[in-house]
Amino acid sequence: MRDGVSGENIEVLPVGCETDTFIPYSADDPKVKAVRENLGVTDDQLMILTIGGDAASKGAREVMEALASLRNEVPDWRYVCKVWSQPRTDLQNSQDAQLAQSLGLSKKVIFSSGRVSRDFMPYMLSACDVYAAPSRLEGFGMPQVEAGACGKPVIGIKAMAMLDTLVHGETAFLAGVAQEISVSETIVGQEAGFEPGHRVKFATPRIVDYRASVKDIADYLRLLLNDPSLRRRMGEAGRKRAIRKYDNLAVARQFVNILSSKLGIN
Repeated sequence: MRDGVSGENIEVLPVGCETDTFIPYSADDPKVKAVRENLGVTDDQLMILTIGGDAASKGAREVMEALASLRNEVPDWRYVCKVWSQPRTDLQNSQDAQLAQSLGLSKKVIFSSGRVSRDFMPYMLSACDVYAAPSRLEGFGMPQVEAGACGKPVIGIKAMAMLDTLVHGETAFLAGVAQEISVSETIVGQEAGFEPGHRVKFATPRIVDYRASVKDIADYLRLLLNDPSLRRRMGEAGRKRAIRKYDNLAVARQFVNILSSKLGIN
């Protein structure tokens, strides 16, 4: 619609979630205990988790700054950034590790870059106490939905698809937008059907990513890390919402209903 396309014939269908696979596993589950042990997180420490190809795009730098500001206001914690080491992310992951060191958090922030199967991810999510991803750029945010399906409270950002997938104060806390990064032009090339170095100028600047409020993230972490009952209530609400709105069968039903109503298919 921003680019002049009519929205009259557009229906938004969410991505489906495997809510029978992404389920809450108990802290006593052997695989959950193994995750925490392998990461170096003890039973008496709270675990905050972010998952992504790199951590920065998921808002981890803002999360680290927020954690650094809390000092002794929250119980002992460890922040795990589960990243996928690859050439395009190695430099960013290195810079993120340097930020943790500069903030004095190098012993409390854990970067895990080993590859794991998708079947393992429900145990990884179940091992955490809070899932934090106030992403700088997010298309849908499936890990946030999967975290909810695993019964975990989420910290997101008040922008993009998270305005739809997360409910502020119920399943998640959405940090305010502190900064919008915009561009008035970009360079494209042969991969987009242009000559190398072709410039595209926008009549109106386009937002390319966001930065979440560090203060908001800190406030929400303070609440969640100090209140086990709040974490449980929000996690339970996230699980119910994931089943109701994002389960594969629920999404399939929506698709069938769209076909039936728009195309007259019974």
